[in-house]
Amino acid sequence: MLYEFLTLNRDELIRRTREKVLQRLAPRATKEEMENGVPLFLSQLTETLRLAEAPGPEDDSNIGRSAALHGGELLKRGFTVAQVVHDYGDVCQAVTELAVETRVPIGTDDFRVFNRCLDEAISQAVTGYETHREKLVTDQENERLGVLAHELRNLLQTAMISFEVLKRGELGVNGATGRLHDRSLRGLLDLVDRSMTEVRLASGAQKRLPVRLAEFIEEIEIAATIEARSRNLHLTVAVVDYALMIEVDRQLLASAVTNLLHNAFKFTPPNGHVAVTTSATNARVRIEIEDQCGGLPPGKAEELFLPFEQRGHDRQGLGLGLTISRRAIAANSGTLSVRDHPGRGCVFTVDLPRALRGGAVESVNEFQERV
Repeated sequence: MLYEFLTLNRDELIRRTREKVLQRLAPRATKEEMENGVPLFLSQLTETLRLAEAPGPEDDSNIGRSAALHGGELLKRGFTVAQVVHDYGDVCQAVTELAVETRVPIGTDDFRVFNRCLDEAISQAVTGYETHREKLVTDQENERLGVLAHELRNLLQTAMISFEVLKRGELGVNGATGRLHDRSLRGLLDLVDRSMTEVRLASGAQKRLPVRLAEFIEEIEIAATIEARSRNLHLTVAVVDYALMIEVDRQLLASAVTNLLHNAFKFTPPNGHVAVTTSATNARVRIEIEDQCGGLPPGKAEELFLPFEQRGHDRQGLGLGLTISRRAIAANSGTLSVRDHPGRGCVFTVDLPRALRGGAVESVNEFQERV
């Protein structure tokens, strides 16, 4: 029986299959695939063949269920659909070659069953893989939407309650209730802005145009100054070279930089200082936002960009802002990084390609005309 052949020659079949995987040009072999994947694929195919060769009528449903479960296991281990298909094929070739070399009398009926099991295993494993992946994506999306809806409801409820109190006329808008109402409205604006950015990123609806960096920073500064004052913070924005040009989706970049400033204000204590500076080389432009958050725990810098990760004791919000900001900047061919100054604060750096369209001479001439 072919099932016995696979069981008795397992080690040799694993060795041969690994050789084939290594020789494959695409998809490239991975360490997980070589160490654990090949034995797993052979075990799955052996189990599928055992079900097919079991006494009694052939039951394709049992074979299908077994292969579908294998697909879910492959997903958990990080295999791609291409690896699933090719690795099963490599196992098949190794089995066939070894059977011929050792002159094992495997009849036509045995190979018919083997090919049927192989076909069933591939199709059901891929189907199971896709089903599990879709469920995983759906679960993640449902969780994200659930958290978003919960946060939206909380902000709306707070805004409505504070507004009802203010309507009575017994408290001034500059008091604690007024500030609570203001924070709720700003939180709602932040949620809406972030959601719009997500939609633009997901749809690919991006439009890059030449933008003068000085004008862009000036627009950002207006709203940022108002927010800084409301939080009793000091904001300084260094003078920007008027010749600097970038070619970006203005809305996406504005959303990202605004969110970085919002975070800087959020985690800088009252009477603290937030600074915005710019610099450039012949090819790159950098926007840096420095806060006084007090620094980060060792090794936690990159974790800030993970979804649902937040810093500090203020847990308001979804923890998605920095993740989306990094994606928005990446969509503009840029990078977002952070430097930690322990005991002092953080510096977030937006690094973008410099647009040389028009050149520095033209920019200076335009500046002189404006003056």
